[in-house]
Amino acid sequence: MAVYTDVTDDALAAFLTQYDIGTMVAFRGVAEGVENSNYSLRTTGGDFFLTLYEKRVDPNDLPWFIGLMEHLAQHGLVCPQPVRGRDGSALRRLCGKHAAITTFLPGVWPRRVRQEHCGPVGATLAQLHRAGADYPPNRANALGPASWTPLLERCRTQADEVQSGLAAELDQALAAILPAWPASLPTGHIHADMFPDNVFFLDQRLSGVIDFYFAATDLLAYDIAVCLNAWCFESDFSFNVTKGRALLAAYHAVRPLSDQEQAALPVLCQGAAIRFLLTRLYDWLNHPPGALVTRKDPLEYLRRLRFHMSATDGRAYGI
Repeated sequence: MAVYTDVTDDALAAFLTQYDIGTMVAFRGVAEGVENSNYSLRTTGGDFFLTLYEKRVDPNDLPWFIGLMEHLAQHGLVCPQPVRGRDGSALRRLCGKHAAITTFLPGVWPRRVRQEHCGPVGATLAQLHRAGADYPPNRANALGPASWTPLLERCRTQADEVQSGLAAELDQALAAILPAWPASLPTGHIHADMFPDNVFFLDQRLSGVIDFYFAATDLLAYDIAVCLNAWCFESDFSFNVTKGRALLAAYHAVRPLSDQEQAALPVLCQGAAIRFLLTRLYDWLNHPPGALVTRKDPLEYLRRLRFHMSATDGRAYGI
């Protein structure tokens, strides 16, 4: 989440006339995240979230995201629901950008991840994977392995300004990861961005999952690798195997992992780490002036990547 496009009060007021959710009471930008322009919105009809789609989101994919969220909610996953206007459409344009309003989820995301967060995250991820199994459309992962080398090329000339030798280290990592990438693991719809700031807790219970705009059809175990990267490292970038074990055990209890998926965890975690390292690196080097956005340090994922490159099997993650 972030704010790249400023929305005036007049533009918002005109936009809201297309809905039956009342008039604006309060409206503020949300600086966390890096991808879309997001606003917290309160109207006389309740609390909502307004998103203007920027950067990496292909407008042609928006109906897929909207449909997936509706499908998952119908199958018991607590996630934001698109608010449809009087014309029945959940998508329209605001300030020259594609935009949508979604329902507001109560809760807060954990600023400090504890072990007791990891089990519910694993179980919810598995629930998401099972709930999405009969959502028929597919969407290729635009930030999957085929995108990583081109992303590095777009950053190569400035990468060593972030850290000396960074480009060479990433070249070496990709040379090991890409040939080893598994091709025959179970696939389905994945969240692909289930970081702590996209998961809400309320009264010590997981209360919802947000931000499905990286969701795609890909290896289910890759989604687990994203979560192991996001939830199981400490502030000194050491991997907490107790957190990893809690996340994996809770996932396995809902959707059992195959032996092949468990064996592939090191390379999947390597891939997840380099994917977020590269997108953070690109955003770090191409920060739009004046944007209300908190930049994320790509080197945090270099430390994670180095751990994964040294892992030999699933025991490193708590299996």
